[in-house]
Amino acid sequence: MLKVSAAEFQRNIGRYQDLALTQPIVVTRNGRERTVMISTEEYNRLKRRDREVLSLDDFTDEDIAAIAAARAPEEAKAFDHEVEE
Repeated sequence: MLKVSAAEFQRNIGRYQDLALTQPIVVTRNGRERTVMISTEEYNRLKRRDREVLSLDDFTDEDIAAIAAARAPEEAKAFDHEVEE
């Protein structure tokens, strides 16, 4: 990930827009990360992933069997008190 200052970004915005097509560009202000420029393709991929909703019809019998057989790891027991009635 490439980091540039806000001033550098403003001076060469076209260059950084082109670079953002292949890698995220972190824009800093006063040395702190403030924003990230990514391609619209990457943005849309992330948005699709964020809002993907599946119905039971989307799962195979093997998927359902795997979910039914899944067990929480031992570390998860530390949170049992949060679901006890």
